[in-house]
Amino acid sequence: MAHDVKFRIPERSLGQSDVEFDVWKDDVKLGTLKISKGSLVWFRYGTTVGHRIDWSKFDRLMQDQSKVERR
Repeated sequence: MAHDVKFRIPERSLGQSDVEFDVWKDDVKLGTLKISKGSLVWFRYGTTVGHRIDWSKFDRLMQDQSKVERR
């Protein structure tokens, strides 16, 4: 089964708040991805400590570790 991704968009300006994506697989929540102007933070389900990566490092990670896909 494909992953189920749910998101919440805050009612205030994105410049001051994160967009959150809840990621599920087979009805089990894997975690929450928070996206802001400065970085991405991944919180595994049931944890309060996240893993942060800035946009430049994320770009390098995707270039080095991902599969190419056409838009």
